[in-house]
Amino acid sequence: MTHLIKLVTTASLVLCLAVSAFAQQDAMFTKYIFNSLSYNPAYAGSKDYLSLGILHRSQWVGIDGAPVTQTFTAHTPLKNERVGVGFSMSNDNIGPTNTFGANFSYAYRIPVGDGLRLSVGLQGGIENWTADWSQLNIENPDVAFPEGMNPSRFLPNFGAGLFLFSERFYVGFSSPHLLEYDLRQNNDPNVEIFSRRYRHYFGSIGAAFPIKGDDIIFKPSLLVKNVGLFSSLRKEEISRTIGAPTEVDLDASFLFYNTFWVGASIRTAVEVYDDRSSFDSADLWFSVNLDNGLRVGGAYDYALTALNKSTAGSFELMVGYDMNFLTKRIVTPRYF
Repeated sequence: MTHLIKLVTTASLVLCLAVSAFAQQDAMFTKYIFNSLSYNPAYAGSKDYLSLGILHRSQWVGIDGAPVTQTFTAHTPLKNERVGVGFSMSNDNIGPTNTFGANFSYAYRIPVGDGLRLSVGLQGGIENWTADWSQLNIENPDVAFPEGMNPSRFLPNFGAGLFLFSERFYVGFSSPHLLEYDLRQNNDPNVEIFSRRYRHYFGSIGAAFPIKGDDIIFKPSLLVKNVGLFSSLRKEEISRTIGAPTEVDLDASFLFYNTFWVGASIRTAVEVYDDRSSFDSADLWFSVNLDNGLRVGGAYDYALTALNKSTAGSFELMVGYDMNFLTKRIVTPRYF
């Protein structure tokens, strides 16, 4: 236990130093621990059995054009226990824009001692980004998108990640979209305003601590989402300044008798602008593991900003299925 606490502390410091900014283009999830493959390809096969998951998120319910997102993930190890593969799809709708993506993931796991394994993951796929400006009442057209044009772009995608984990600990770092794209239709060099698909970075860390043997497990976790890392190296000067803050999701949960999981989290930004509060939302979630491998769960986010006057909050629903081909029941459940 002492060794695990030292390892968690060290990894936390490394994570905080390595990650420094975030963009809002990639979808956010409260139940991110059940959706890890969507942002880290190194997670593929980490459960040692086939795992399927579907998640739906409705953000800021009651506000027209608010984000609505669906994801599907599937991953499994191969006969070679060091290799894991996965597949993920996502559909993210925000106002008049929609992004649909599909990716295949490959992970190779290397034992590094003390029950730890280091997984190195790669993914490749394609995204379709579309916009229907006719849904908006535009008074001053954006010069980056000439009036009357509804763009549709197919964008190849590549991602990479690292995932160090054991039965009761993990730390990861990933960039699921390594390629950046200029989305504008106006290529006039005199036009400085443009729309860009930015590279995103995710850092995660978590641990599982037994409170009453395996009957009650306490699991704290942290997810840091950012953009802007290495932005000073970008060729275009205008794209070096990123207006989105570093986002941090701090979560604490309890798993009771390997069946009922309940947690609470806080979502906040590291930077504070104009002396305004950096806290975004307070979140509650639950998950139930059934004997047949089925998992169901949900989450609710309460906005801590002025948005709480206009929205009923954000909601997530999750359904998953875990298979184990060696026994009828999973003897040692995965906590991550």
